[in-house]
Amino acid sequence: MTTCPMCRRWDDDADLRIAELEHSFVVLNRDQYLPGYTLLFTKEHVTELFHLDRTVRCGLMEEVSCVAEALFNAFRPDKINYELLGNMVPHIHWHLVPRYSSEPLWPRPIWAEPHTELLLPPGEYRKRIGQIRQELP
Repeated sequence: MTTCPMCRRWDDDADLRIAELEHSFVVLNRDQYLPGYTLLFTKEHVTELFHLDRTVRCGLMEEVSCVAEALFNAFRPDKINYELLGNMVPHIHWHLVPRYSSEPLWPRPIWAEPHTELLLPPGEYRKRIGQIRQELP
């Protein structure tokens, strides 16, 4: 689906690619205000979990858990937040966000108030991507 930004994201954000998994793609979010903020989205354009075959759905949830564990090991946050909304971009995708009790937004949702985007130099993105890849099985 060419009008879906999530369907195009793997190609559009090639510099942020972390991993291609069996059922999903994983990319670092360009805004790194929250260090390690990562997106995981289905390869197949679907809007609801129940649209997926049970086997694919179970495999996808394993991938979400695996990436969350890698983020935890790489960044040592106090908590990992899992956001699966799809109201603005109707394509199954998770916002996997390491959270810290020391951050200004804690313990509220990441969208509780606006923040200034934190864009990194290319080398810093590569470093964070490398940290996450190192923790993936």
